[in-house]
Amino acid sequence: MKTNIYILPAICILCLCACKSGNASSLNKNDVIQDTIKTFTLPAIPPMMTAPEQRADFLVKHYWDNVNFADTNYIHHPEVTEQAWADYCDILNHVPLETAQEAMRKTIEQTNVDKKVFTYITDLADKYLYDPNSPMRNEEFYIPVLDAMLASPLLEEIEKVRPKARRELAQKNRIGTKALNFSYTLASGAQGSLYQQQADYILLFINNPGCHACTETIDALKNAPIINRLLGQKKLTVLSIYPDEELDEWRKHLNEFPKEWINGYDKKFAIKEQQLYDLKAIPTLYLLNKEKTVLLKDATAQAIEEHLTNIELK
Repeated sequence: MKTNIYILPAICILCLCACKSGNASSLNKNDVIQDTIKTFTLPAIPPMMTAPEQRADFLVKHYWDNVNFADTNYIHHPEVTEQAWADYCDILNHVPLETAQEAMRKTIEQTNVDKKVFTYITDLADKYLYDPNSPMRNEEFYIPVLDAMLASPLLEEIEKVRPKARRELAQKNRIGTKALNFSYTLASGAQGSLYQQQADYILLFINNPGCHACTETIDALKNAPIINRLLGQKKLTVLSIYPDEELDEWRKHLNEFPKEWINGYDKKFAIKEQQLYDLKAIPTLYLLNKEKTVLLKDATAQAIEEHLTNIELK
């Protein structure tokens, strides 16, 4: 994702304390709000909190304390607001998931005071946590945003259609749940299904051969030592699935896939038409265990490699 916003490493933020107490929320209702927003003021972390996990926990819960979400001036200063949002999303990775999700939900709820601000902040959530081109995309952080949107008194019912649909799709194949089954067809005409796979790990690779990102991912997986080792030990099955209609194009690229992989297509188009899997980005990688429980969802090849390496080293 190309952007002029640069993420301040979370470890640096955790070492910072606010220098000023310029709390925008202290304005009286009769005061005229001036466009004086120049910087984002972090909350002052209590000095007795010295452990990084304590500081991270405090920061995600109080990150926006010095922001008055009724002040629409924040919308006009992305160099301040968007940078703060990017840093916030990064810090969420340093606390337990439940803490991060609750903090995100409360953050969005705070913006219910003004629809313009609410829309601006939820658009930032889309950009950083949902957009398939964002390196910070994180569905587990985005779900609380959708929940807050569906509960918001600012949105009309028609405006809740999209977040509702996204929420329903996000519920499918979440980490820790059992992946949805589907059937596939090989080039030979033979058929199989996801649930027939019996390896310790199943790497589901939904792709469109010929796309640049797909080619890069294929090469990354082919050259990953842990992938090749587990394939050789019969502990891993790579199930490559083509979800689209142009079979002639798919057949042209069959020789690009290792023979050790299962390479099939979705003859019934169930994955797309029934929205069994979220295909907002192609390729899409899922790592499952033998019980077909999702270990990683919409992951990168690097994340898959690191996860398998860490498991095998235990």
